[in-house]
Amino acid sequence: MCGIVGVVGNTNATDILIQGLEKLEYRGYDSAGIFVAGDASSQLVKAVGRIAELAAKTEGVEGTAGIGHTRWATHGKPTEDNAHPHRSETERFVLVHNGVIENYLEIKEEYLSGHHFKGQTDTEIAVHLIGKFVEEDGLSTIESFKKALRIIRGSYAFALMDSEDASTIYVSKNKSPLLIGLGDGYNMVCSDAMAMIRETNQYMEIHDQELVIVKADSVEVQDYDGNVKERDSYTAELDLSDIGKGTYPYYMLKEIDEQPTVMRKLIQAYTDDKGQVTVDAKIIKAVQEADRIYILAAGTSYHAGFASKKMLEELTDTPVELGISSEWGYGMPLLSKKPLFVFISQSGETADSRQVLVKANELGIPSLTVTNVPGSTLSREADHTMLLHAGPEIAVASTKAYTAQIATLAFLAKAVGEANGNEKAKAFDLVHELSLVAQSIESTLSEKEVIDEKVAALLSETRNAFYIGRGQDYYVAMEASLKLKEISYIQCEGFAAGELKHGTIALIEDGTPVIALLSDPVLASHTRGNIQEVVARGAKVLTIAEENVAKEGDDIVLNNVHPYLSPISMVVPTQLIAYFATLHRGLDIDKPRNLAKSVTVE
Repeated sequence: MCGIVGVVGNTNATDILIQGLEKLEYRGYDSAGIFVAGDASSQLVKAVGRIAELAAKTEGVEGTAGIGHTRWATHGKPTEDNAHPHRSETERFVLVHNGVIENYLEIKEEYLSGHHFKGQTDTEIAVHLIGKFVEEDGLSTIESFKKALRIIRGSYAFALMDSEDASTIYVSKNKSPLLIGLGDGYNMVCSDAMAMIRETNQYMEIHDQELVIVKADSVEVQDYDGNVKERDSYTAELDLSDIGKGTYPYYMLKEIDEQPTVMRKLIQAYTDDKGQVTVDAKIIKAVQEADRIYILAAGTSYHAGFASKKMLEELTDTPVELGISSEWGYGMPLLSKKPLFVFISQSGETADSRQVLVKANELGIPSLTVTNVPGSTLSREADHTMLLHAGPEIAVASTKAYTAQIATLAFLAKAVGEANGNEKAKAFDLVHELSLVAQSIESTLSEKEVIDEKVAALLSETRNAFYIGRGQDYYVAMEASLKLKEISYIQCEGFAAGELKHGTIALIEDGTPVIALLSDPVLASHTRGNIQEVVARGAKVLTIAEENVAKEGDDIVLNNVHPYLSPISMVVPTQLIAYFATLHRGLDIDKPRNLAKSVTVE
């Protein structure tokens, strides 16, 4: 959600900014802009729409420093006036911003009477405030920035430039991610390491409520009182080739196809040279000491928590409770005496989850983050981290991160269960079973043409659809329905099949698509009864079944896998269903409307 880039000390500043913004397209945006400055001039360019439209307008724009931004509308509609960067009243100062300023209206009323604003954003008010302290009150740039930061409340990642000084970018953050990229003779600013991986793999973290002075040959970190902070750099584990689509038409299809490889990478990451499952002993101890595991997440990660609940409970002998981060941030329920909070997040930057983590840290509650991004905020601030090892996920609709989350939690459950002497955990040959899952996914991926044909007949023109299942299949139905609606815009809901007759069946009419998931030998016959109920009311049904419960006439049949891991293999055909449904409807698969990859504001 929104993206920031910046560079100082490089004559190719415009190119660096544009390519950085292109790498941030996956985060979701509706407009973009750059500000570029040199020794004698500066230029501000904005555009509504894609980065390609912005790039077309920057021909001939040159300089040695600049900042850029992709905006996802919060305050004000997607227009050039509301697009970042924003200027101060005299246009001397230029600012880009991720986050939400909670007291922007109070600032406008108290400090900026008589100022003229071009748009409706909270960011424009922030840069006017900074400009006022310099232009009207006589403060230096850095002192005015600090004064503004002490007044501003909310979440923010700021990059500020003075159009009269192309040698410096001033940055600060609170709750929103921001990094410094270290180049050879020049330095960069970015909200995601991916944005500048073409330029460098060396990065420096910025902590909340710090101000950083970035020059071509130096980076100085201060707190708001001016005390200098020492900060080491780290190497980002990213490969530029991983970020490209290669021969694929869409990132989503590439990432669906990468899932067997991800399963095998996880086996390598969480086993020793003897093939035994290995997880950090401190993490195992944290789970052992807990009397209840609380999984906090949002969206797809929340569904991954549900899909892992039974496995975690049965192998660790510890109850598991799920919580929606955005709800818990403002209403934490009564907790057990020895809770452990597990945060699941693809990006590690989910603002709602971080809000809960901050409270957990204040209460002294131990925490574990399961994420795809090392060095992310949730990873840094939690007590422990387990990485997904899935590689960059660019498409907004998460696929390989979801399956990697379940697999990673399986390694956690297995390791804790073995340490506890749990017999089920001892008997669960996770490495072998996960290898079978990888094979099952590969088998499903080989049936793309069959799935495409069935989707074309079922979902090309429908307005709504339903997924149904029982047990683990219900949890997969939740994720499958989210995947379909977020990219194809088909109104789709995932239901526990037995709940149909408690109200939902009233929505079934002639031609309504219903996709049924069947993997559990005990529950499959009951779900088939529900299938007959919707068929009798005119529904068009597509069935996805594992071999052990499959019957003649089932549309998609999957290889058998261990019940704990069936949500991984079962979800893959539903990912392809969403992909092909969107393709047939002529929509943007990787960048659906109104959605952002990383939700960095509450």
